[in-house]
Amino acid sequence: MEQDKNTWDIVVRPKSNLYNLNLKELMRYKDLILLLVKRDIVAVYKQTVLGPLWMIVQPIFTTLVYLFTFSATAKISTDGIPPILFYLMGLTFWNYFSDSLLKTSNTFIANASVFGKVYFPRLVMPISVVISNLVKLFLQCLLLTLVYLYYLFTSNDVQFNFYAIIYIPLAVLFLGIFSLSLGVVFSAFTTKYRDLTFLLGFAVQLLMFGSCIVLPASIYGEKILSILMFNPIVPIIEAVKYFLTGHGLFSPFHLMFAFVTIILTFVIGVMVFNKTEKTFIDTV
Repeated sequence: MEQDKNTWDIVVRPKSNLYNLNLKELMRYKDLILLLVKRDIVAVYKQTVLGPLWMIVQPIFTTLVYLFTFSATAKISTDGIPPILFYLMGLTFWNYFSDSLLKTSNTFIANASVFGKVYFPRLVMPISVVISNLVKLFLQCLLLTLVYLYYLFTSNDVQFNFYAIIYIPLAVLFLGIFSLSLGVVFSAFTTKYRDLTFLLGFAVQLLMFGSCIVLPASIYGEKILSILMFNPIVPIIEAVKYFLTGHGLFSPFHLMFAFVTIILTFVIGVMVFNKTEKTFIDTV
């Protein structure tokens, strides 16, 4: 029987509401997401001598710099955690969040030429960035695991909690969602205000020092720490330290507050992103 000429395989319609995520449509483009993930990984390390090994070399050198600056020179405590493990643990998860945030914040500007020529769900681009950074996180976690196992069997300061097996994937998931949420919000604003691209890079560097990544929670006063704990990154990272080493601030209240805040930020991010994608091509 001849197919009706008015029957279409795919119908592209404008979004009916701002919070429409349309996961079914995103799943149809899973092959495109995988292709973009592969492109991101290959493009960054193509024509380099060490290739993907840079994913491991970078946190090693950064850890050594912080070890010399804060631990050996400034004599700043690491809250009972071996210094190398303290810095490497914080940087591993922080790098995933910060890299994902900075790259997704440039979604509209970096892909304007593609968005203006062909249709696909615009969220495919920032989602592919967050997923591709998981590969980098995985390699850095292998390095972290080797260092962690060394201290686990040679030091009495490190105590493993089996809840870490469940919690760490959950922490990575929420860090990824948080970076995606903030990234798409900033990508919406950078289409009109390009200065935000430079300001965001500076702000992320400052945020690291307010997220207990390289400075321990004990260095802050009680009042300042009570404020910092409402930064969603702080209770998440502190819980990672607690489950892996037995040291750190584990606050179920602040942890649940962080998860709820991230979910709300994601909803707001999708709304802003959906609103901007309708008209961004006129301003880019």
